[in-house]
This record gives sequence, structure tokens and C-alpha cells, in this order.
Amino acid sequence: MKTEFYQEMCSAIIAAEKQAAELVMHAHGVMAEKKTGRRDVVTEYDRKVQTLLMELLRKAAPQAHFFCEEMNEQDSLDAEQLFIIDPIDGTMNFVRGFNHSCISVAYAERGKLCASAVYNPYVDEMFSAVAGQGAYLNGRRIHVDDVPLSESVVCFGTAPYDSTLWGRTFSLAEKVIGASLDLRRQGSAELDLCSVAAGRAGLYFELSVSLWDYAAGMLLVNEAGGRCCRTDGSPLPFDGTKTDIAAGSPRALADFLRLAGE
Repeated sequence: MKTEFYQEMCSAIIAAEKQAAELVMHAHGVMAEKKTGRRDVVTEYDRKVQTLLMELLRKAAPQAHFFCEEMNEQDSLDAEQLFIIDPIDGTMNFVRGFNHSCISVAYAERGKLCASAVYNPYVDEMFSAVAGQGAYLNGRRIHVDDVPLSESVVCFGTAPYDSTLWGRTFSLAEKVIGASLDLRRQGSAELDLCSVAAGRAGLYFELSVSLWDYAAGMLLVNEAGGRCCRTDGSPLPFDGTKTDIAAGSPRALADFLRLAGE
């Protein structure tokens, strides 16, 4: 019965993201506002998308709580029913017209991820997962590509909001580019995780992300046969604190963890 309910939640998330995507695709005159600094920005569309998602998801689960990136909508992470929302992951891409951003929602119960979907409206790719039921792209089952790091393309993030992490970030990047096929810096943590789940990239790493940056993608990677953890191999937190992250196929991730520990 629970699986059936989680599938219903996943369907509700997908429908809500499809509707909210209309706001993204018809955006014009996008103005960025600074949050914590000039690289950390928000737009009126982030807020509009989040408000619409919350409105639509409340209809599917009236008792649900929300943990969202914008407008301080951050209820308890131990809630019986919780939606974790990043209305536009890749806001800088959105502002600058790179057309590589997504809408991300995960559904959790008392800290356990149960369903999620990540939608890239620019290429009409809907990634979805239900706990124990596998990961999908537009309804087609997807899997990680379990090859060594030496045979993998790697996605990474630069932790742009924390300059104290740049040295370690690029030191790791230098190690990884020597051990892999190539690097990609695409500007959306959730879409990088989706690339791992779909077998496009063997690995993704970044030294500072928030829960809404990885919750939906984490379930996708896990359900696609991969693994997500911190860069020292320890479990990712579910307490709302910022964290480092590494996600990949079993072989590529093992290779990366050895490199990161050197």
C-alpha cells in the first residue's frame, strides 16, 4: 500500500512540475536579486514557481509540510509528510539564458526519501523515482553506467558561494581530470545527479550543497544503482546543513573516494 501511495505522490510531483514549468519557459525580463552575495541570486520566478508547487502539492497531500529554498519555507525535516523543493535549480543559468535549469521536488517521510522528480523543461526531460521501484527518464528505466573513473565523464560544482572551498575544489578537479575522461561544470546539482543516474556521467562531486540541491537527485541515483555520500565516504546529512557530496556508479565512486583520500 505504501508503494502505491508513493507512486501517487510521484505522479502529483510530476504533474505539479509540468505546470510550474510553464512559468519558467515563458519568463521574460528576468531580474536577479542578491541573497547572500553577488553569486547567490534569486528571481521572482523562483518564488512564483515555489508558490505554485506548494499550492498544487497541498492538494495531493493536505497534511504535508515543506522544506524549500526560498522565502524561509522550512518546516521540520522529521515531518510525517514532507516535500523538499528547489523551484529553479541552476538559477544563475536561468538568469543568464544558458537553458540548463530544473525544477526539483522530493517527498520524504520522517527523513526517508520516498519519491522524487526532477524536470528540465528546456529539453523536456522528466527524471522520476519511487523508493524500491527504480529510476526513470520520461517513463524509461535508467541505470548508472558502472565503469571505472578512467572510463567516466565527471560532473562537478565549484561551491561558488564559499571561496574558502575553491582551492580544495580545483585541487580535486585536477586529480579527477587526470583519472577520468573529462570534466563538466554545468551549474545545476540536481541535473548533475540526474546525469549520473542516466549513465551519462560516472560521477558528480561538489564541496557545498544544501538538502534541496540533492534530495531528489539522491533518490534517483540510488534507485538507478548508484550511491551518494560525502567526499570521505560517510553518509549525507538529512538535517538541513550544508555538506559536501559525491555521487556515482559503484566503481567510479570507489575510485574517486580513493583519490579524495590521498
